Amino acid sequence: MKNETAYSLLDSIDSPEDLRRLSVEQLPTLCDELRQDIIRELSRNPGHFAASLGTIELTVAIHYIYNTPYDRVVWDVGHQAYGHKILTGRREAFATNRKFGGLRPFPSPEESEYDTFTCGHASNSISAALGMAVAAARKGEKGRHVVAVIGDGSMSGGLAFEGLNNASTTPNDLLIILNDNDMAIDRSVGGMKQYLFNLTTSNRYNQLRFKASRLLFKLGILNEERRKALIRFGNSLKSMAAQQQNIFEGMNIRYFGPIDGHDVKNLVRVLRDIKEMRGPKILHLHTVKGKGFAPAERNACEWHAPGRFDPVTGERFIPNTEGMPPLFQDVFGHTLVELAEANPNIVGVTPAMPSGCSMSLMMNKMPDRTFDVGIAEGHAVTFSGGMAKDGLQPFCNIYSSFAQRAYDNIIHDVAIQNLPVVLCLDRAGLVGEDGPTHHGVFDLAYLRPIPNLTVASPMDEHELRRLMYTAQLPGKGAFVIRYPRGRGVLVDWRCALEEVPVGKGRKLKEGQDLAVITIGPIGNKAAKTIARAEQETGRSIAHYDLRFLKPIDEELLHEIGRRFRRIVTIEDGALKGGMGSAVLEFMADNGYRLEVRRLGIPDRFVQHGTVEELYRLCGIDEESILKTLADWTKNITND
Repeated sequence: MKNETAYSLLDSIDSPEDLRRLSVEQLPTLCDELRQDIIRELSRNPGHFAASLGTIELTVAIHYIYNTPYDRVVWDVGHQAYGHKILTGRREAFATNRKFGGLRPFPSPEESEYDTFTCGHASNSISAALGMAVAAARKGEKGRHVVAVIGDGSMSGGLAFEGLNNASTTPNDLLIILNDNDMAIDRSVGGMKQYLFNLTTSNRYNQLRFKASRLLFKLGILNEERRKALIRFGNSLKSMAAQQQNIFEGMNIRYFGPIDGHDVKNLVRVLRDIKEMRGPKILHLHTVKGKGFAPAERNACEWHAPGRFDPVTGERFIPNTEGMPPLFQDVFGHTLVELAEANPNIVGVTPAMPSGCSMSLMMNKMPDRTFDVGIAEGHAVTFSGGMAKDGLQPFCNIYSSFAQRAYDNIIHDVAIQNLPVVLCLDRAGLVGEDGPTHHGVFDLAYLRPIPNLTVASPMDEHELRRLMYTAQLPGKGAFVIRYPRGRGVLVDWRCALEEVPVGKGRKLKEGQDLAVITIGPIGNKAAKTIARAEQETGRSIAHYDLRFLKPIDEELLHEIGRRFRRIVTIEDGALKGGMGSAVLEFMADNGYRLEVRRLGIPDRFVQHGTVEELYRLCGIDEESILKTLADWTKNITND
């Protein structure tokens, strides 16, 4: 679709090569136009808003100085990269961003050669970029530069520190750009955030040191070993003078900054000055999340992904939800507060998602009992395990997709000791427009083999509340509750908090000809479809809500195995290793000879789109389920 707004410079930019034809004096105007283009487009096609506004000048400067795509730029968080997409030949297609079949929500090498690495989960840029820098050196590509752009809270992730540690000892010329905007989705937390805020150095000093080292190299006075020794000596002198230790230079990584990340002309100058420096370098920028759009600057949390809005007034178009069922995350948040008021041992833990998972409700009421640990999922789990070991009852809320980053911690630091940690996996199943990096479709399959875990998925809001109540009762051990993004089905969602028998499913409907087994909220969709199938086929279909994947309800499955010859399993999770696989294993192990059809997420990464579009793509929408039930019940007459 052709953009209807005319821009004096942006309209002429189809690639970074076009950008590099501009003069430095023209770059501020281009930045203004690029910022306005993003504001206009996202006002009607929602996406991640504030983070990309904060990296406009940085994006322009990088593509102006570096010979992309030959030079590698690795973006850490895709939230920051909308300007990058627009400048690299995707401006007209940007209207399709996050739409089914359109541009991907985050940079992906499958979409563009300018997207050097997949980025959806934070903190991976330094490691990936270091790998590219080493590869370039091994292949003799001496002219290839590699830049990692990390920020938006990503420096709190452990992988970022692992990458820094390796970069400090591995020969490389990597440039790490730290986009320090004091934010993730919510405010950044932790000592590193405060350290970066206070860190200072002299640009004039760095320029003088660089020029002197180049001269000494040319004169043959300085070699690589002497250079490293001088760097260590110079860092010591600078630390003494500034009365401040620089953690990066303590690791032999040259540090520059902090500088204003919105002064594009100065950014260009600095990048040009340090471009050919040897050894690992870090450039520290201070930026403002939401820069250039006053409402987003005032409230960056709210404008991280604001939905549709008026680009002139900043008024957000918030849908009227009166009379609608609540979000699952809000039911979690309110129920957690209710449980915490009754149980003083309950504490809340979240890795940088207090508003996203609604733990902010407890955080507002009980700030001393809630912990935002930053983008550090592994630490969140082990931290919870430590509190559980000494008598507290943690509720650790992590998005299902992000919990993959804490898999070893779940096994080693919780399950082996059977510690009473309640892992609440929000955003389970297909999440929609955020795409394959964010779909929470693997949790059932990867958690099922772990001993000592209880793994449950509530069908509705009442079940979520009761499972949360059950999980915090004494003796329940490690307990996982997974639930989806979006709304439930019950307007009247409050209910009495009662214990649910662990490992017990439910028979929701009697039937004679076919059994349908579901787990989680997709059971509501199945229930509607079963009613339609019975009306259209005249057949009798039973419906069972498994509720627990582990321990699985063997009594219920024995009943199904004895009564039915045909079973359909339906899950909003990976087919390989998931609930359907568990049912197949049980039936085979117990000698039941019956046919099982499994519906769920196929063995591929699912693209982005609305949840309903993706359900249809995967064959678990109502029409697809109906066709499966209708086709199979027809065959019963031939038995």
